[in-house]
Amino acid sequence: METTKHTFESRAHLAAEKKLSGATNCAQAVAVTYADITGLSPESMAAATAAFGTGMGTMRGTCGALVGAGVVCGMLVPDRVKARAVMKGMFQQFEQRCGAATCAELKGVGTGTPLTPCHECVRHAAEILESVIENL
Repeated sequence: METTKHTFESRAHLAAEKKLSGATNCAQAVAVTYADITGLSPESMAAATAAFGTGMGTMRGTCGALVGAGVVCGMLVPDRVKARAVMKGMFQQFEQRCGAATCAELKGVGTGTPLTPCHECVRHAAEILESVIENL
């Protein structure tokens, strides 16, 4: 896939609205918002990210919003070495913004104190993804 420089208005608020509406899970909210630039339909992107609504492994692993961003990143960065490096940077930025990257930690499982609400995780993941897209 040939990459082209993308410049567009931020869609992060749209991704957060998708999550708040209840129509999508966290991964879908991010991935579907950017489906058009990957060449996949929103329906295909929603199907590809359907299993990550409570993060990887049902709250045991990475936040679904970050997984959704990673799926889009993988579609846009076909070189797997470069894609992993980009994803590492996205992961680090997400942790800095949200305080953690695992769903359970973000929701406060075990502590009773949530770190970042889901719709805000979606917004942060989308903003981080947009910075990646704009620099491709």
